[in-house]
Amino acid sequence: MLSYTAAAGLLADILPIASGANATTLREHVLHVAEGAEAELAEERPSFIDGCQADWASLPIPEGRIVVGRDGGYVRDWEDRKTNFEVIVGRSVPEDRDARYVGLVHDYDSKPKRRLFNLLKSQGLQANQDVTFLTDGGEEVRALTEFVPPESEHVLDWSHITMRLTVLEQYARGVAHHDAAAGARLLAEQERSKWLLWHGNQHRAQESIGIMDDDVDVLEINYPNLHKFVKSAHEFAVYIRMNTGSLINYGERFRAGERISSCLAESTVNAVISKHFAKRQQMQWTKRGAHLLLQTRTRALDGTLRPLFEKWYPGLANDNSPAAAHAVAA
Repeated sequence: MLSYTAAAGLLADILPIASGANATTLREHVLHVAEGAEAELAEERPSFIDGCQADWASLPIPEGRIVVGRDGGYVRDWEDRKTNFEVIVGRSVPEDRDARYVGLVHDYDSKPKRRLFNLLKSQGLQANQDVTFLTDGGEEVRALTEFVPPESEHVLDWSHITMRLTVLEQYARGVAHHDAAAGARLLAEQERSKWLLWHGNQHRAQESIGIMDDDVDVLEINYPNLHKFVKSAHEFAVYIRMNTGSLINYGERFRAGERISSCLAESTVNAVISKHFAKRQQMQWTKRGAHLLLQTRTRALDGTLRPLFEKWYPGLANDNSPAAAHAVAA
């Protein structure tokens, strides 16, 4: 939750005087813990789907669906200080178990699918388990989830669709100030596209989005943001076309009480990245440093960091035993 410098200052206040504490040492210890956890990961595989469908049918009925929200964020690159690199984070939420976090640097991690598979296995994943991946439609995020669980679906989350539609609506309202008829027509088409997407009518939705894209492209008005509007409309048309296979009947799914939005993933971005990696803090990171810190940070959020230490140092587990607690009380 804190920068290394702030954390070192806090530790200096609570640790024995002679122990010493500085940001560099603290950073090295944190990264060393993460490297130890990384060393325990088994080999990466292109696919983690084993057996056949007949074998899966004979498995016990799973407890319930697992929903995994994954999203990306960007942090400043220490090596190329004018650029950012992508960090992918996610949260896996089963119906009957505690949620777990996952985080990685896309261009650095050599075992992304293994990392995700291990997380799902820790939550009771079996081959006939329904798993829903809610994503922002990015190719990198989608590629990480392919061939991990066999009974999985990828859903383009509704929040990312509505965010883009809201931008288009604002531009259309701007057009209405210069040409009321054109603005009203674009707003109506935008609303129609949203309604069709909500009800899972993919074919007609794409037709409506295409009409809006064409109408915006031929506008000839003195609207300052017209160029941005044209670009956004075209990008939205491409975005929906590229993610056709991930569109569902959102209204039906919503009425059934199931998740249709990866707001959980966006909250995960805030929980995992923003507190420590946020660009507004002007902090810069190496890919190695960011990736390894993500491993300790997600374990801390999960509550699995201490069990890792207890595995490495069995004596630590005894510190929490009833006998130890009784001895301290005595």
